[in-house]
Amino acid sequence: MKSLIILCGIILTIYVVYRVYKYQTLDDGLHKLIKNGAIILDVRTEKEFETGHIAGSQNISLGTIRERYTELDPNKIYITVCSHGLRSVKVENILKEKGFKKVHNGGAWSDLQKSLDLKISDEKK
Repeated sequence: MKSLIILCGIILTIYVVYRVYKYQTLDDGLHKLIKNGAIILDVRTEKEFETGHIAGSQNISLGTIRERYTELDPNKIYITVCSHGLRSVKVENILKEKGFKKVHNGGAWSDLQKSLDLKISDEKK
């Protein structure tokens, strides 16, 4: 029981640190990267992608990225997204191992979508 409580505490701490990091350092930078042509790479399955995604995003799942990364241009900027942010971290690391230098984790696609919508509405004011 004590191990379970410790594990839950660690998971909660990691989640909180991720959310703080995301909101303080990534959101504004990702918006600028996307505005300048960065490609949003949605790494969920095709079925998940079909249920909703950011307009213009490209779908290559975590399960196929090791075979399909050659479809991507290593000179372009990619922002990886998934449903919660875990698979996007894995794909970010895989692409960096394959020599991609400009890969950023965008976390959950729905969070990034909300952030982009807010930036767009702020710019219209």
